[in-house]
Amino acid sequence: MARYLVTGCAGFIGSHLTEKLVETFAPNGDVIRGLDNFETGKRENLTNVLDRIEFRECDLRDDAAVADACRGVDYIFHVAALPSVPRSVKDPRTSHTANVDGTFNLLEGARAAGVRRIVYSASSSAYGNQPGFPRVETMVPMPIAPYPVQKLAGEFYMKSYWQIYGIETACLRYFNIFGPRQVPDSPYSGVMAKFTLMMMRGERPTIFGDGEQGRDFTYIDNAVSANILAMTVPAEKIAGRVFNVACGERHSINKTFRILAELLDFKEQPIYGPPRTGDIRDSLADISAARDAFGYSVAVSFEEGLRRTVEWYKQQYAEVAAG
Repeated sequence: MARYLVTGCAGFIGSHLTEKLVETFAPNGDVIRGLDNFETGKRENLTNVLDRIEFRECDLRDDAAVADACRGVDYIFHVAALPSVPRSVKDPRTSHTANVDGTFNLLEGARAAGVRRIVYSASSSAYGNQPGFPRVETMVPMPIAPYPVQKLAGEFYMKSYWQIYGIETACLRYFNIFGPRQVPDSPYSGVMAKFTLMMMRGERPTIFGDGEQGRDFTYIDNAVSANILAMTVPAEKIAGRVFNVACGERHSINKTFRILAELLDFKEQPIYGPPRTGDIRDSLADISAARDAFGYSVAVSFEEGLRRTVEWYKQQYAEVAAG
């Protein structure tokens, strides 16, 4: 019997991952433990699994609580973070303590508990605006805003704890993950969720810049699959390494708006505003390293992911859709 810990289990990515772990491993007698402080996660995201996991409400900045959560654990998925580049620009200290100090506390808790492996949710924003596409893991990171700096620091810590303490660590650099449960009405919401809710309300979304900036948008199921694959392969394939998790395709914000508008029967044009401080211009991933190391492949395409996402928001925000 193995015990898995998911940090940030009530968040957007964490809750999807927790559900999949319960579905995949719990029937074999394995135990799924989750922790969250509900700062950005939501208890309702765990509705389907809360009675089937060991849940700990705690903050990663509480080193004693984190150490306790790590006891008896074999494998950790470290998803918890205070995400968002704009948020980190506005309040770098708070995001630093959550993303850097919190990650350090987790690693120390894992070391004391004898945890075997940690799969860390890293960020493609570590690449910054350097030239050269697609992004390859061998590129020298050039982060711009505090958030990618913090996530990159976590990568270096993960590699250090593999080299020094023998904890098998793998870092997954996510490229613009989207899908159901992504918060749509926060100032720091992802573009997909925010645009969808605004169009459902009949409001014109704002595109920062000319809209031709591109993103390697990646549906949530692909990220979940990458996590589980990275957790289950032999250590020699992944330990101490960084992997891109994406679709290997670039889609402009303008194109994304047009597809969403068609799915939602939205007839208005977007509003264009000045580019945001700290945002990268483009992203596009080479995903061959993840494919070769642990068999990662794109399970859900960009267009199908958009369709599933819109359908979920229509169901969850039916009153908004009805006007």
